[in-house]
Amino acid sequence: MSATDREIEMVEFTQMQDGTKADYDLLHTLERHYSSTLPDRLLSALERLGDGLDGYRISRLQHSLQSATRAENDGADIEMIVAALVHDLGDELAPDNHSQVAAAILRPYVRAEVTWVVEMHGLFQMVYYAHFRGLDRNGRDAYRDHEWYDSCVQFCERWDQASFDPDHPTQTLEHFAPMLREVFTRTPFDPATGCL
Repeated sequence: MSATDREIEMVEFTQMQDGTKADYDLLHTLERHYSSTLPDRLLSALERLGDGLDGYRISRLQHSLQSATRAENDGADIEMIVAALVHDLGDELAPDNHSQVAAAILRPYVRAEVTWVVEMHGLFQMVYYAHFRGLDRNGRDAYRDHEWYDSCVQFCERWDQASFDPDHPTQTLEHFAPMLREVFTRTPFDPATGCL
């Protein structure tokens, strides 16, 4: 049945200040359903990375899969594996602050360390190339005393910067989909997760 064949429930208000309890109960129900489909939308967004930025030997999707494969092969936990998988999701809409976008997507579902590592990976990875562009490659040094500095260095060194190899055995998106679904169906901002 199409939307034109059925009556679509919608709020009565045209300004939020005029909403009623019934309006907001309806929206809450609809938003809960929409939120439950987040893993599907994230998987679709990852698939779109297959058609992204040119110039690399592999697509952004392959880079993401290879990063997650390396994390899994290193024995990382599920949160870090999923973080490696989605760390460049922001590239499509926010290439200059993609790290922060990916961290914001992860933040409600993972521990604070994982969010921080993803948020900072853009700065930390500059150690590999910034000098070629006349930029400071040592910006990460400002965080040398941070408790998760070494974790971010490892993320960038072992999983991110190393994952542009078309010959590296890499798992499929289908392999990682159950992990992604597990993480992104958690209760958001659950104190037990340790998220910020």
